[in-house]
Amino acid sequence: MHATGPFDVKLAPQPSDDPSLGRMSLDKHYHGDLEATATGQMLTGGDFKTGSAGYVAMEKVTGTLKGRAGTFLMQHSATLNRGAQQLSITIVPDSGTGQLIGIAGKMDIKITEGKHLYELEYTLPDAK
Repeated sequence: MHATGPFDVKLAPQPSDDPSLGRMSLDKHYHGDLEATATGQMLTGGDFKTGSAGYVAMEKVTGTLKGRAGTFLMQHSATLNRGAQQLSITIVPDSGTGQLIGIAGKMDIKITEGKHLYELEYTLPDAK
């Protein structure tokens, strides 16, 4: 199954003693096929001035996916190599609750003209 739409994200930097390492809290609002809020934590590392860095993050999504209510977790892993991005966002197995029990899949993010868009490919055990 496929879900798409825009989302808004706010990142709040947390204190760090090392400029090459960082931690941020995530606050997201998804719209479209996924009407949800999400909170999470991100760890970053690298030299953003050179365009080379990485991040890992976990986020908890709470809301409705095409009318089905529940929550699920997503795991992020990304690397920037002089600006070239490699990104993986996966739904954590067995993390779905409510009407989203058994959800599995992955998300892709596109940023176009400063706007964030998501594409979610997913399966649900009893989806028609």
